[in-house]
Amino acid sequence: MENTTPASTCCCPCHKMNGILVTLLGLAFLLGNLEVISAKVLGISWPVLVILLGLKNICSDMCKCCKSEPKACC
Repeated sequence: MENTTPASTCCCPCHKMNGILVTLLGLAFLLGNLEVISAKVLGISWPVLVILLGLKNICSDMCKCCKSEPKACC
């Protein structure tokens, strides 16, 4: 079988951050609705996660691993 993964994909951890931050954001809202965490904690945590997601997207052009030759994913 041939490998159908494009050669330009990169598997470094910095590319997984968007998914991790969105998952944490959803988890924060879920835990808030289930009253596992207080409304005050939720009120602080979701803006912080959104800010981190925005900063990650702003800094995505600074990824040095993608500027060199693409590496095979692990």
